[in-house]
Amino acid sequence: MTSGALGRVETELPGLPEALRRVGEVILGDPAEAARSTIIALAERAGSSPATVTRFCRAFGFSGYAELRVALATETGRAAQAGWGAGVGHEIGPDDPLDSAIEVMAAADARLIQDTAAQLDLDVVAKVADAIVAAPRVLLVGVSTSGNVATMLEGRLRRIGIPGWSAGDAHVALSEAALLKDGDVAIGISHRGRTREVMEALAEAGSHGALTVAVTSFARSPLAELADLVLTTASRETTFRLGGLAAVHSQLFVLDAVYVAVAQRTYERTNEAFERTISAVESHRVERG
Repeated sequence: MTSGALGRVETELPGLPEALRRVGEVILGDPAEAARSTIIALAERAGSSPATVTRFCRAFGFSGYAELRVALATETGRAAQAGWGAGVGHEIGPDDPLDSAIEVMAAADARLIQDTAAQLDLDVVAKVADAIVAAPRVLLVGVSTSGNVATMLEGRLRRIGIPGWSAGDAHVALSEAALLKDGDVAIGISHRGRTREVMEALAEAGSHGALTVAVTSFARSPLAELADLVLTTASRETTFRLGGLAAVHSQLFVLDAVYVAVAQRTYERTNEAFERTISAVESHRVERG
């Protein structure tokens, strides 16, 4: 991983061991300063050792501190150029004017999508898209807000002729997963990667030979560990939008990237499907006055 470091660190910080968490807190507190610091200086600020900083780097996929510094410098430079700083990290109070609240929301969501795009593994996206195109059956599993995301991807895939099903009920998900075979695809969506129903369905699908894909904000979560392929999402919590609610936009973005990759691979068929479906519902549209 050479980009999207700040988003991943912020997302996974609570689950890190204390020594690594202190390093992450120092980096998030002033990413630009961390990009300029030596490994010894950063370790001193975190009350740790250079060896701990090195372990932190490797935990997030970097070969060492030098590679992390380059990623931080790139991200902070891009953020400054795009003006992401305004509103990011601010809380929305009960008496804040609506325009101020919207500014905070817009800044957080813009940064969220940028973080998600930066950390997205394009090779994994391509592998998932190839598998979906070839699959006789695609199962999408998620509960609560993640279930709504699964339903949206199901609709998009069906619109272009891909046989997809979504399941939010545990019994339905397990029953559908049990019917999958080698060549099918099962995608489990869970912000923290710890939703039992999603994990059980993905494990069931995998036991029958289906390719399993995890979409989660936590790359070392139980869901990610049992999946064949993992697509990570960024999560940036703001007032009134915590946990899974904060991850919805990034989940939609990641799955939209998969959808676009599938549509590219089925270009002619997709265009034909669009034309036919648009024509089918045209009579239900009200003409302009």
